[in-house]
Amino acid sequence: MELAKGLIAIGAGICMGIGAIGPAIGEGNAVGKALEGMARQPEVASTLRTNMILGCAITESTGIYSLVIALLLLFVF
Repeated sequence: MELAKGLIAIGAGICMGIGAIGPAIGEGNAVGKALEGMARQPEVASTLRTNMILGCAITESTGIYSLVIALLLLFVF
């Protein structure tokens, strides 16, 4: 039983580790490109900011899904 709990904990850690890489890369790329666009055309900064925040929120949902799976692994099994 202890081995199973240990393996579940390792699985939850791997789930969060891999699940956090995608949103981090996606949000970094989105923010970088948005800042580049704002520097090139300051007059559209508000539109770019709005779209960037919306894209970051959608990207972050992937990380939240992996958190939910990790919590399910830890507390249900």
